[in-house]
Amino acid sequence: MTIKAGDKLPEGALMRLDQNGRPETVGMDQLAQGRIVLFGLPGAYTGTCSTAHIPSFIRTADQFRAKGVERIICLTVNDAFVADAWAKATGADKAGIEILADADGSVTRAMGLAFDAPPAGLYGRCQRCAMLATDGVLEVIQIEDSPGQCTISGGEALLEHA
Repeated sequence: MTIKAGDKLPEGALMRLDQNGRPETVGMDQLAQGRIVLFGLPGAYTGTCSTAHIPSFIRTADQFRAKGVERIICLTVNDAFVADAWAKATGADKAGIEILADADGSVTRAMGLAFDAPPAGLYGRCQRCAMLATDGVLEVIQIEDSPGQCTISGGEALLEHA
């Protein structure tokens, strides 16, 4: 079942690289404290993710923070090394956006957001979506009908609900 407004974000762990470049896990309970934006996407370095989704949150990051959002987190079903390299390549790291790896897809599956797109070589990926949550409780979730679209899940669209 797909997560919806009013639901609690699932337990689980995402991965990032620590200051020494080693993978470390960070619990969803830690990430979900306070008011956060969490957006999921099919994969690092993929077309729409790189040209539309990440840039929309880079453009709106300061506006979200002005509205009380403490963290902006991007969830991608990739490994922590890819997530870190993509954060640097896109400038998301400089914008204060945390790109975290759901390496085994368990958090994505727990939210009911996993999908496969065999023609593109994508398996167990996250549907393109954007969420607002406070203390782990989902306030808003917007899920695209197609992984190639970035309309209701973009930064500007979510900002209207912040």
